[in-house]
Amino acid sequence: MATIKNEQSYKSGYIDVSVDHSLYFELYGNPKGTPVLFLHGGPGAGFSDKDKVFFNQRRYHVIFFDQRGSSRSKPFGSIKNNTTQDLISDINKILDYLNFDKVYVFGGSWGSSLALVYAIHHPNRVLGLILRGIWLANKYGLDHYINGGIKEFFPDVWERFAKLVPEGENPVSYYLDKMQSDNKAEGEKYAYEWARYEMSFYTINKISDPDEVIKTFSYKSLAILEAYYIKNNCFLQEDFIMKNIEKIENIKTSIVHGRYDFICTPAQAFRLHSKLKKSILNITNAGHSASDSENKKALIRELKRITS
Repeated sequence: MATIKNEQSYKSGYIDVSVDHSLYFELYGNPKGTPVLFLHGGPGAGFSDKDKVFFNQRRYHVIFFDQRGSSRSKPFGSIKNNTTQDLISDINKILDYLNFDKVYVFGGSWGSSLALVYAIHHPNRVLGLILRGIWLANKYGLDHYINGGIKEFFPDVWERFAKLVPEGENPVSYYLDKMQSDNKAEGEKYAYEWARYEMSFYTINKISDPDEVIKTFSYKSLAILEAYYIKNNCFLQEDFIMKNIEKIENIKTSIVHGRYDFICTPAQAFRLHSKLKKSILNITNAGHSASDSENKKALIRELKRITS
Protein backbone atom coordinates (compact mmCIF):
# COMPACT_ATOMS: atom_id res chain seq x y z
CA MET A 1 0.00 0.00 0.00
CA ALA A 2 1.40 3.38 -1.01
CA THR A 3 0.70 6.29 1.32
CA ILE A 4 -0.59 9.45 -0.32
CA LYS A 5 -0.62 12.84 1.37
CA ASN A 6 -4.06 14.24 2.03
CA GLU A 7 -4.62 17.34 4.17
CA GLN A 8 -7.89 16.15 5.70
CA SER A 9 -7.53 12.39 5.98
CA TYR A 10 -4.84 10.94 8.23
CA LYS A 11 -4.13 7.96 5.95
CA SER A 12 -4.71 7.19 2.28
CA GLY A 13 -3.53 4.77 -0.35
CA TYR A 14 -4.51 1.78 -2.44
CA ILE A 15 -5.74 -1.71 -1.60
CA ASP A 16 -5.39 -4.46 -4.19
CA VAL A 17 -8.67 -6.37 -4.09
CA SER A 18 -8.05 -8.55 -7.17
CA VAL A 19 -5.56 -9.00 -9.98
CA ASP A 20 -7.64 -6.51 -11.95
CA HIS A 21 -8.53 -3.81 -9.44
CA SER A 22 -6.79 -1.57 -6.92
CA LEU A 23 -9.06 0.63 -4.82
CA TYR A 24 -8.22 4.09 -3.52
CA PHE A 25 -9.14 4.70 0.12
CA GLU A 26 -8.84 7.30 2.85
CA LEU A 27 -9.19 7.09 6.62
CA TYR A 28 -10.71 10.20 8.15
CA GLY A 29 -11.38 11.40 11.68
CA ASN A 30 -10.56 9.88 15.05
CA PRO A 31 -8.97 6.37 15.05
CA LYS A 32 -10.73 5.76 18.36
CA GLY A 33 -14.05 7.14 17.15
CA THR A 34 -17.27 5.49 16.01
CA PRO A 35 -16.53 3.36 12.92
CA VAL A 36 -18.35 4.38 9.73
CA LEU A 37 -18.09 3.10 6.16
CA PHE A 38 -19.05 5.62 3.47
CA LEU A 39 -20.45 4.23 0.21
CA HIS A 40 -20.60 6.64 -2.72
CA GLY A 41 -23.25 6.70 -5.41
CA GLY A 42 -23.36 6.16 -9.13
CA PRO A 43 -22.20 3.48 -9.52
CA GLY A 44 -18.95 5.12 -10.53
CA ALA A 45 -19.10 8.59 -8.96
CA GLY A 46 -16.34 8.11 -6.40
CA PHE A 47 -16.07 10.17 -3.22
CA SER A 48 -14.65 13.64 -2.65
CA ASP A 49 -13.72 15.95 0.21
CA LYS A 50 -17.24 17.41 0.22
CA ASP A 51 -18.51 14.04 1.48
CA LYS A 52 -16.57 14.57 4.71
CA VAL A 53 -18.83 17.42 5.80
CA PHE A 54 -21.23 14.98 7.50
CA PHE A 55 -18.64 13.60 9.89
CA ASN A 56 -17.33 15.29 13.02
CA GLN A 57 -13.60 14.51 13.02
CA ARG A 58 -13.48 14.02 16.77
CA ARG A 59 -16.49 11.71 16.91
CA TYR A 60 -16.19 9.42 13.87
CA HIS A 61 -13.61 7.14 12.27
CA VAL A 62 -14.60 6.96 8.60
CA ILE A 63 -13.50 4.77 5.71
CA PHE A 64 -13.92 6.38 2.30
CA PHE A 65 -13.10 4.43 -0.85
CA ASP A 66 -13.68 4.59 -4.58
CA GLN A 67 -15.44 1.46 -5.81
CA ARG A 68 -14.09 -0.60 -8.72
CA GLY A 69 -13.43 1.55 -11.77
CA SER A 70 -14.49 4.71 -9.96
CA SER A 71 -12.59 8.01 -9.80
CA ARG A 72 -9.08 7.34 -8.41
CA SER A 73 -9.34 3.55 -8.29
CA LYS A 74 -7.44 1.65 -10.95
CA PRO A 75 -7.99 0.92 -13.75
CA PHE A 76 -10.20 3.95 -14.37
CA GLY A 77 -13.69 3.20 -15.70
CA SER A 78 -13.02 -0.53 -15.92
CA ILE A 79 -16.02 -2.85 -16.21
CA LYS A 80 -13.90 -6.01 -16.13
CA ASN A 81 -14.84 -8.22 -13.19
CA ASN A 82 -16.99 -5.41 -11.87
CA THR A 83 -20.28 -6.57 -10.36
CA THR A 84 -22.29 -5.93 -7.22
CA GLN A 85 -21.02 -9.23 -5.84
CA ASP A 86 -17.43 -8.07 -6.43
CA LEU A 87 -18.15 -4.84 -4.54
CA ILE A 88 -19.59 -6.78 -1.60
CA SER A 89 -16.42 -8.86 -1.48
CA ASP A 90 -14.31 -5.69 -1.72
CA ILE A 91 -16.01 -4.18 1.33
CA ASN A 92 -15.04 -7.17 3.46
CA LYS A 93 -11.47 -7.04 2.17
CA ILE A 94 -11.25 -3.33 3.00
CA LEU A 95 -12.70 -3.79 6.49
CA ASP A 96 -10.32 -6.65 7.18
CA TYR A 97 -7.29 -4.84 5.78
CA LEU A 98 -7.98 -1.74 7.86
CA ASN A 99 -8.90 -3.76 10.98
CA PHE A 100 -12.54 -2.75 11.25
CA ASP A 101 -14.76 -5.47 12.71
CA LYS A 102 -18.18 -3.80 12.53
CA VAL A 103 -19.28 -0.46 11.08
CA TYR A 104 -22.17 1.88 10.62
CA VAL A 105 -22.79 2.09 6.88
CA PHE A 106 -23.57 5.50 5.38
CA GLY A 107 -24.69 5.54 1.73
CA GLY A 108 -26.82 7.50 -0.69
CA SER A 109 -28.47 6.67 -4.02
CA TRP A 110 -26.55 3.67 -5.43
CA GLY A 111 -24.68 3.79 -2.12
CA SER A 112 -27.98 3.04 -0.36
CA SER A 113 -28.52 0.03 -2.64
CA LEU A 114 -25.02 -1.28 -2.00
CA ALA A 115 -25.38 -0.70 1.74
CA LEU A 116 -28.60 -2.68 1.85
CA VAL A 117 -27.23 -5.55 -0.25
CA TYR A 118 -24.08 -5.66 1.88
CA ALA A 119 -26.15 -5.73 5.07
CA ILE A 120 -28.29 -8.56 3.69
CA HIS A 121 -25.16 -10.61 3.01
CA HIS A 122 -23.23 -9.63 6.15
CA PRO A 123 -25.63 -8.37 8.84
CA ASN A 124 -23.13 -9.34 11.55
CA ARG A 125 -20.74 -6.59 10.39
CA VAL A 126 -23.34 -3.80 10.28
CA LEU A 127 -24.02 -1.74 13.42
CA GLY A 128 -26.60 0.44 11.69
CA LEU A 129 -27.56 2.04 8.38
CA ILE A 130 -27.79 5.73 7.48
CA LEU A 131 -29.32 5.90 4.01
CA ARG A 132 -30.19 8.76 1.67
CA GLY A 133 -32.06 8.82 -1.63
CA ILE A 134 -33.24 5.21 -1.57
CA TRP A 135 -32.80 3.26 -4.77
CA LEU A 136 -33.93 -0.36 -4.58
CA ALA A 137 -32.16 -1.38 -7.82
CA ASN A 138 -35.30 -2.95 -9.27
CA LYS A 139 -37.32 -2.64 -12.48
CA TYR A 140 -39.50 0.13 -11.03
CA GLY A 141 -36.47 2.30 -10.29
CA LEU A 142 -34.78 1.54 -13.61
CA ASP A 143 -37.90 2.30 -15.63
CA HIS A 144 -38.39 5.60 -13.89
CA TYR A 145 -34.82 6.73 -14.32
CA ILE A 146 -33.81 5.55 -17.76
CA ASN A 147 -36.84 4.15 -19.60
CA GLY A 148 -38.87 7.31 -19.91
CA GLY A 149 -40.27 8.01 -16.45
CA ILE A 150 -38.21 11.19 -16.17
CA LYS A 151 -39.83 12.69 -19.26
CA GLU A 152 -43.07 13.15 -17.31
CA PHE A 153 -41.27 15.76 -15.19
CA PHE A 154 -38.39 16.92 -17.43
CA PRO A 155 -39.47 16.43 -21.04
CA ASP A 156 -36.78 18.81 -22.29
CA VAL A 157 -34.03 16.96 -20.45
CA TRP A 158 -35.30 13.61 -21.69
CA GLU A 159 -35.47 14.87 -25.26
CA ARG A 160 -31.82 16.01 -25.18
CA PHE A 161 -30.75 12.63 -23.79
CA ALA A 162 -32.89 10.47 -26.05
CA LYS A 163 -32.35 12.28 -29.36
CA LEU A 164 -28.79 10.96 -29.51
CA VAL A 165 -30.14 7.40 -29.68
CA PRO A 166 -31.35 6.03 -33.05
CA GLU A 167 -34.97 4.89 -33.14
CA GLY A 168 -35.36 1.32 -31.99
CA GLU A 169 -32.07 1.24 -30.07
CA ASN A 170 -31.89 0.66 -26.31
CA PRO A 171 -30.65 3.95 -24.77
CA VAL A 172 -28.50 2.30 -22.10
CA SER A 173 -26.77 -0.13 -24.46
CA TYR A 174 -26.29 2.53 -27.10
CA TYR A 175 -24.74 5.05 -24.72
CA LEU A 176 -22.48 2.40 -23.18
CA ASP A 177 -21.22 1.30 -26.59
CA LYS A 178 -20.47 4.88 -27.57
CA MET A 179 -18.74 5.64 -24.27
CA GLN A 180 -16.42 2.69 -24.87
CA SER A 181 -15.72 3.67 -28.46
CA ASP A 182 -12.13 3.91 -29.73
CA ASN A 183 -13.12 7.38 -30.88
CA LYS A 184 -12.19 9.43 -27.79
CA ALA A 185 -14.20 12.47 -28.82
CA GLU A 186 -17.31 10.34 -29.28
CA GLY A 187 -16.74 8.57 -25.96
CA GLU A 188 -16.34 11.92 -24.20
CA LYS A 189 -19.51 13.31 -25.77
CA TYR A 190 -21.71 10.42 -24.67
CA ALA A 191 -20.19 10.24 -21.18
CA TYR A 192 -20.82 13.95 -20.73
CA GLU A 193 -24.40 13.73 -21.98
CA TRP A 194 -25.15 10.75 -19.73
CA ALA A 195 -23.85 12.61 -16.68
CA ARG A 196 -25.55 15.85 -17.70
CA TYR A 197 -28.87 14.03 -17.93
CA GLU A 198 -28.65 13.00 -14.28
CA MET A 199 -27.30 16.32 -13.05
CA SER A 200 -30.21 18.16 -14.71
CA PHE A 201 -32.55 17.03 -11.93
CA TYR A 202 -30.05 16.18 -9.19
CA THR A 203 -30.64 19.09 -6.83
CA ILE A 204 -33.12 21.81 -5.95
CA ASN A 205 -30.35 24.10 -4.71
CA LYS A 206 -30.21 27.54 -6.30
CA ILE A 207 -26.88 26.68 -7.92
CA SER A 208 -28.13 23.83 -10.07
CA ASP A 209 -26.54 24.38 -13.49
CA PRO A 210 -25.83 20.77 -14.61
CA ASP A 211 -22.71 21.84 -16.48
CA GLU A 212 -21.34 23.25 -13.22
CA VAL A 213 -22.38 20.29 -11.07
CA ILE A 214 -20.58 17.92 -13.45
CA LYS A 215 -17.28 19.57 -12.60
CA THR A 216 -17.54 18.47 -8.97
CA PHE A 217 -17.12 14.69 -9.43
CA SER A 218 -15.68 11.99 -11.71
CA TYR A 219 -18.44 12.07 -14.31
CA LYS A 220 -16.71 9.84 -16.87
CA SER A 221 -16.43 6.85 -14.54
CA LEU A 222 -19.98 7.50 -13.32
CA ALA A 223 -21.34 7.48 -16.87
CA ILE A 224 -19.60 4.27 -17.90
CA LEU A 225 -20.28 2.30 -14.73
CA GLU A 226 -23.81 3.55 -14.24
CA ALA A 227 -24.76 2.49 -17.76
CA TYR A 228 -22.96 -0.83 -17.35
CA TYR A 229 -24.69 -1.63 -14.05
CA ILE A 230 -28.11 -0.54 -15.31
CA LYS A 231 -27.68 -2.65 -18.46
CA ASN A 232 -27.09 -5.65 -16.19
CA ASN A 233 -29.90 -4.85 -13.73
CA CYS A 234 -27.22 -4.15 -11.11
CA PHE A 235 -26.34 -7.85 -11.13
CA LEU A 236 -29.26 -8.55 -8.82
CA GLN A 237 -32.36 -10.67 -9.13
CA GLU A 238 -35.49 -8.57 -9.56
CA ASP A 239 -36.42 -6.86 -6.28
CA PHE A 240 -33.60 -8.66 -4.46
CA ILE A 241 -33.46 -6.16 -1.60
CA MET A 242 -37.13 -6.32 -0.71
CA LYS A 243 -37.30 -10.09 -1.16
CA ASN A 244 -34.54 -10.45 1.44
CA ILE A 245 -35.50 -7.59 3.72
CA GLU A 246 -36.30 -9.85 6.69
CA LYS A 247 -32.57 -10.53 7.06
CA ILE A 248 -32.00 -6.91 8.11
CA GLU A 249 -35.39 -5.94 9.52
CA ASN A 250 -33.95 -5.43 13.01
CA ILE A 251 -30.91 -3.37 12.07
CA LYS A 252 -31.15 0.25 13.24
CA THR A 253 -31.78 2.31 10.11
CA SER A 254 -32.28 5.96 9.36
CA ILE A 255 -33.69 6.93 5.96
CA VAL A 256 -33.40 10.46 4.57
CA HIS A 257 -35.22 11.11 1.32
CA GLY A 258 -36.05 14.30 -0.53
CA ARG A 259 -39.70 14.94 -1.31
CA TYR A 260 -38.56 16.31 -4.69
CA ASP A 261 -36.09 13.57 -5.52
CA PHE A 262 -36.68 12.91 -9.22
CA ILE A 263 -33.86 10.34 -9.56
CA CYS A 264 -35.01 8.02 -6.78
CA THR A 265 -38.71 8.44 -6.12
CA PRO A 266 -39.91 8.84 -2.51
CA ALA A 267 -42.13 5.77 -2.98
CA GLN A 268 -39.01 3.61 -2.69
CA ALA A 269 -38.14 5.11 0.70
CA PHE A 270 -41.66 4.57 2.03
CA ARG A 271 -41.64 0.97 0.82
CA LEU A 272 -38.31 0.23 2.47
CA HIS A 273 -39.31 1.90 5.73
CA SER A 274 -42.52 -0.15 5.90
CA LYS A 275 -40.52 -3.38 6.12
CA LEU A 276 -37.78 -2.34 8.55
CA LYS A 277 -38.85 -2.62 12.18
CA LYS A 278 -36.15 -0.30 13.52
CA SER A 279 -36.17 2.38 10.84
CA ILE A 280 -37.02 6.06 10.96
CA LEU A 281 -38.08 7.84 7.77
CA ASN A 282 -37.16 11.50 7.29
CA ILE A 283 -38.87 13.11 4.28
CA THR A 284 -37.15 16.40 3.56
CA ASN A 285 -37.94 19.50 1.54
CA ALA A 286 -35.12 18.62 -0.85
CA GLY A 287 -34.10 16.88 -4.03
CA HIS A 288 -31.73 13.96 -4.53
CA SER A 289 -28.44 15.60 -3.62
CA ALA A 290 -26.92 15.04 -0.20
CA SER A 291 -25.82 18.67 -0.34
CA ASP A 292 -29.38 20.02 -0.54
CA SER A 293 -29.63 21.86 2.75
CA GLU A 294 -32.48 19.87 4.31
CA ASN A 295 -30.87 16.56 3.34
CA LYS A 296 -27.54 17.67 4.77
CA LYS A 297 -29.05 18.74 8.09
CA ALA A 298 -31.09 15.55 8.40
CA LEU A 299 -28.11 13.31 7.62
CA ILE A 300 -25.89 14.98 10.22
CA ARG A 301 -28.69 14.82 12.81
CA GLU A 302 -29.59 11.20 12.06
CA LEU A 303 -25.99 10.02 12.00
CA LYS A 304 -25.50 11.43 15.48
CA ARG A 305 -28.77 9.95 16.72
CA ILE A 306 -28.27 6.45 15.37
CA THR A 307 -24.67 6.20 16.55
CA SER A 308 -25.40 7.45 20.08
